[in-house]
Amino acid sequence: MKTLVLGSTSPFRKVILEKLQLPFQCAKPNIDETEKQGESPQILVERLAIEKAKAVTSQFPNALIIGSDQVAVCEGEILGKPHNFTNAVVQLNKFSGKSITFYTGLCVYDSENDKSVSLVEPFIVHFKKLKQEEIENYLHAEEPYNCAGSFKSEGLGICLFSKLEGDDPNTLIGLPLIKLVELLKQQGIDVLAEQGKIAI
Repeated sequence: MKTLVLGSTSPFRKVILEKLQLPFQCAKPNIDETEKQGESPQILVERLAIEKAKAVTSQFPNALIIGSDQVAVCEGEILGKPHNFTNAVVQLNKFSGKSITFYTGLCVYDSENDKSVSLVEPFIVHFKKLKQEEIENYLHAEEPYNCAGSFKSEGLGICLFSKLEGDDPNTLIGLPLIKLVELLKQQGIDVLAEQGKIAI
């Protein structure tokens, strides 16, 4: 099996990828993540996923490199990270009773053959009508100021939602695992077949 590399230093993506029980390394991709003029959220995340995967090629010239990028969109607007309590209150008030769509770009890049496969996976979060007290209690408890959308779905953020809509809950945390298994297979890694080899 080729060396498998996660082109990300996200602890959340690392934990998700560990579920596949394959050996992998992590590498930090240094790229400019600025969106281009007129670029849709879907095109943005797919482009950045590909760029992140290719950005660590010099370290791993013969590997399968996974790149991923995610944005959250509410009413056509891309949401950033709040960075502080005040901004997070504004974001969550805006989401009350509404839906947010997360778009996650995913790429698996064969650095030896310069061949990549990529896609964009959507996931929709429907918010309950939120009271100010609920918002503030949540933010003080979890302090999700480095998360786009001001919440952690894998934690107490679940209390803010009325419904989650998507094919794979891992997508919301940053790595669509069902689709990743498919892309790895296209690039020559059959996850379950590899388990047999690891067991031996």
